[in-house]
Order: sequence, then C-alpha cells, then structure tokens
Amino acid sequence: MIKQLFFIKTEWQNNGLAIIRIICGLLMGYHGLEIFNSDIMKSYQEWDIIKTLPFPVMMVYLGKGIELVTGLLFVIGLFTRLAAIIMAINMLFICFYIGSGKFYYEDQTPFLFAILAVVYFLLGPVKFGLDNQIFKNNKHD
Repeated sequence: MIKQLFFIKTEWQNNGLAIIRIICGLLMGYHGLEIFNSDIMKSYQEWDIIKTLPFPVMMVYLGKGIELVTGLLFVIGLFTRLAAIIMAINMLFICFYIGSGKFYYEDQTPFLFAILAVVYFLLGPVKFGLDNQIFKNNKHD
C-alpha cells in the first residue's frame, strides 16, 4: 500500500497531468470570457497602467483574447506548447507589468498560471490531447 502511494505508475502521472492541464485551461478560458463583457473591459481600460500602454483598448482585448484562446487550446490539448509559451508571456506581463510584481503575495494567480504554462511547454499535452492524435503519424517519420 505504501509503495503504491509513493511510487506512482507512469499512467497515473500522465492522467493526473492531463487533468491538471484541462483544469488550468478551463480556468484560463473562464478569465478570457471577460472579453464578452463590455463593462468589465471598459473598467480595465480605465486603469492608469493600461493607459500607458500603446493602443490600450486593443491591448486589453488582446490580453483577454489570449486568455480565452490559450485556455481553450489547453482544454483540448491542441498546439499545447505554442499555447503554453503565449500563456506564460501573457501571465508574466500581467504579473510584473500590470501588477506590482509581488508574485509571492498579490500577483500569485498570474504567476502560478505562468508556472503551469512553463510545465506544459516542457511536457506538451501529455495525454487526452488533440496534439497526440494529429501528430502521432509524424513520430515514425
């Protein structure tokens, strides 16, 4: 029993990592859904830090669009590594530029999303992803 607890089989690891990827994608996509709420989007545009950005309205929509699209790509496991690097950059920008850079306290959420994105950049979709289905034929080439 103890051995099974501490020496998890690879199949369980892959399943667990795939479930975490899907949950991360759902949460990121949920944040991205704010793109469809004009009141929330207008409130972001009123932030002083946003006003300093070039094309502030476009940048707010770009950021939320990235959250929505990368979240959906994580859920289905499609272009996972590309989505992960874009998600990581977006979340690090939010943490260190839009936020105060206090990743250990105030800006934990975007920082943790960035860390998860880096994990999936390194691992790929793991399991239950379209990347595995679409690109599996290329593994033998």
